[in-house]
Amino acid sequence: MRIIRWAIFLGAIIASTPTYAARCGGDFNTFVAAVSQEAQAAGVSQAVISQAFAGITQDPAVLAFDRRQRGTFNKTFEQYVSTRVGPGRINIGRQMLQRHGSLLSRIEQRFGVPPEIIVAIWGLESDYGKGDIGKMPVIRTLATMAHDCRRTELFQGELLAALKIVQRGDLPLRDLIGAFAGEIGQTQFLPSSYIKYGVDFDGNGHVDLRHSVPDVLASTANLLHTSGFKGGAPYGEGSANFEAMREWNRATIYRKTIGYFADRLVGR
Repeated sequence: MRIIRWAIFLGAIIASTPTYAARCGGDFNTFVAAVSQEAQAAGVSQAVISQAFAGITQDPAVLAFDRRQRGTFNKTFEQYVSTRVGPGRINIGRQMLQRHGSLLSRIEQRFGVPPEIIVAIWGLESDYGKGDIGKMPVIRTLATMAHDCRRTELFQGELLAALKIVQRGDLPLRDLIGAFAGEIGQTQFLPSSYIKYGVDFDGNGHVDLRHSVPDVLASTANLLHTSGFKGGAPYGEGSANFEAMREWNRATIYRKTIGYFADRLVGR
């Protein structure tokens, strides 16, 4: 799912991406030096910048993966949901609803997003944190994509956000590991979304979307809440909440899958 979600995300935000000055293409080290200057001007310490970019090289696998993306679904909803929402995933999801019942209740009180929606997203994105959340160094991935001229401004912004995650102390550089487009954590936040929507819900002073279940689930709910999701209202296709979920994924088929999964989790 990550592939499709990322492609759709790009189309949604490319027009509103701010302008960054580093020139794409050309010598990679020169590009990194220019990005480093921008990061320092944005308040990232020289220590973080030096550590993050030490010995950095381009990753050809990232570019190859990016070139393969299509960004479209070629299955019907019935075909797609049958591959994503099976009995095993539903059963484990129901266990998660029970295990984290108190936490999910507090999150719902604060953000107005029902537990079944949050758990459905968690299950779809990473099998409740037990599946693939990526193994690639985020800084290298984003620097590679930013140097490539196809979407340099977008990825320069994501690279700066990733550096800010380290600067804030949310994740150490060794833990800044993600997927092929720099998505991080158990519900696969891009660095800019990590900065914008991340919530320190376990109260330890950091937003940790890789290891902290309270932070993961609350941040997911905060993204939906900020996007207009209203508690107690329907979330099926055609509803206002269904539209609010566009910030999570603009594909109708995926949002229908979230709703279908959520309904199965609570026996509807």
